[in-house]
Amino acid sequence: MNRGKNMSNNRWKFGVATALALLPASMAAAQDAVGPDPLSALCVSDQSSASICLSATLPTTPSQTVQNWMSPDVGAAWRAGYKGKGVTITIVDDFSSTSRFSGNFGVGVQTQRHGEWTREEASMIAPLATIRSKDFSTASSVTLAPGLNVLNLSYGMYAKAGYSANQIGWSAEEASIISYATKGTAVVSKAAGNDSVAVGGITGGQQDYLDLALIGKTSAIFVGALNANGTTSNPTGMAWYSNTAGSNPLVQSHFLVVGVAGDKTGLYGTSFAAPIISGYAAIVGSKFTKATPTQITNQLLNTARTDTLIGYSPSVYGKGEASLSRALAPVSIK
Repeated sequence: MNRGKNMSNNRWKFGVATALALLPASMAAAQDAVGPDPLSALCVSDQSSASICLSATLPTTPSQTVQNWMSPDVGAAWRAGYKGKGVTITIVDDFSSTSRFSGNFGVGVQTQRHGEWTREEASMIAPLATIRSKDFSTASSVTLAPGLNVLNLSYGMYAKAGYSANQIGWSAEEASIISYATKGTAVVSKAAGNDSVAVGGITGGQQDYLDLALIGKTSAIFVGALNANGTTSNPTGMAWYSNTAGSNPLVQSHFLVVGVAGDKTGLYGTSFAAPIISGYAAIVGSKFTKATPTQITNQLLNTARTDTLIGYSPSVYGKGEASLSRALAPVSIK
């Protein structure tokens, strides 16, 4: 059993408690009893009713105020009328454990589970998107909604290094996610990890096999964390904990970075980078309503900036810092 590592005190490092069993099937396992979250009871029951959790939407109205941890591009997108309408973001995460930690996205200090945090963040970036929650302790497939789908994965599947991804006996949950990324039927935003290694690298004798399984997949995006939102006048650098793109061209071409302003929110880690890209994908999809998940993925990747980064290198930053304004600029995309 492997757990995401706490950076210090309330600084949360990568994801949540995860488990990966090799042959037979693997699944991420919640560590504790079901808590009082109303979505938890829906999402951790037996597989016959597990699909119920996929129709459970965010129970509170998301904030439509641009917060100081967001890129100014978010406010510009909203003013242009693009807030994620018509797009579904499914958060696959921890909604059932008793593990909670505190932070503040600008709406007051809260103490929540990891999935509740990532869900809230995505909903604040794309306030008109439909937000679905799926507890990652269920082994059932992730189902897609009509229209454009975005899947947010702020967790990893760790096991002893040395296997290949095709040796893993994936549960229906991860198998469905990998299939969607392979076929380009959903945008998959995956937290790159917080071990200061390249995506797919070994740390403590272990690897994140979900990372490995998504390398080279059509509509997967690995998301690393910057210290802040960069500008040309004040470029920024990689957060010390963030995994990097590394030397693999297949990773570099599907790797983006965004600012994670932990100094403002109290929340650190690539877990909080991935929901920003999920929100961006929904916003871009709400403008280009006929675009496929692969087209949305490529638009985000191909419009990334390198001039806002200190010492840009594809082995560190991949395609660069995601630029919502550039992604939204064309009249149409191909």
